[in-house]
Amino acid sequence: MKTIGIIGGMSWESTVTYYQIMNETVKQELGGLHSAKILLYSVDFSEIERCQAEGDWEKSGDILASAAESLEKAGADFLVIATNTMHKVVPQIQKRIHIPIVHVAEVTAEELKQNHITTVALLGTKYTMTQEFYKEKLENAGIQVLIPEASEIEVVNSIIFDELCLGSILETSKERYLQIIEGLKNRGAQGVILGCTEIGLLIRQEDTELPVFDTTKIHAVKAAKLSLEV
Repeated sequence: MKTIGIIGGMSWESTVTYYQIMNETVKQELGGLHSAKILLYSVDFSEIERCQAEGDWEKSGDILASAAESLEKAGADFLVIATNTMHKVVPQIQKRIHIPIVHVAEVTAEELKQNHITTVALLGTKYTMTQEFYKEKLENAGIQVLIPEASEIEVVNSIIFDELCLGSILETSKERYLQIIEGLKNRGAQGVILGCTEIGLLIRQEDTELPVFDTTKIHAVKAAKLSLEV
């Protein structure tokens, strides 16, 4: 079994979900008392969020690259960054290490194609929804990406940082997200990507008729299965 290196803590609530899903997947695949071999480097999210807000992606990339180097030295065979937004700095991180990074947008694109989704709604932080580093991975796979209107982007982003990252799960916020998802469905979305690792704490498949693609689950399951490949 290969060792999975996780760069987590962004936020720690969703990192818990990654850890749980990876172990559950390995147990399902191998049975018995098997569990995943995992190395976790959990960063201080306040420091990363400050870099995001100030647009200092180079500094945040340096912080995560240092974490990646530590995981590689500790014996990780490949890395998973347990957040969607910080995949913006994957190229910067990859230059500093010799082991691969499993890109969340790439594995999500694979899942969408397997489900014959050609037009998808994307929810996430404002950085993920509006910048190209994430959407281009989907578009390169032939998938059209729809994002909310400008005012809705602010709502989605605010709920992530002011509530979900602090462990606050509010029914009113769920209702607002579902309204936004319904609007994207009316614009032609065949499915919705929960493109922030915290959104899965709020929205589940049973909440909407639109197929839900939770990137936390997709990413964590993929990593667990990769760890079992010879």
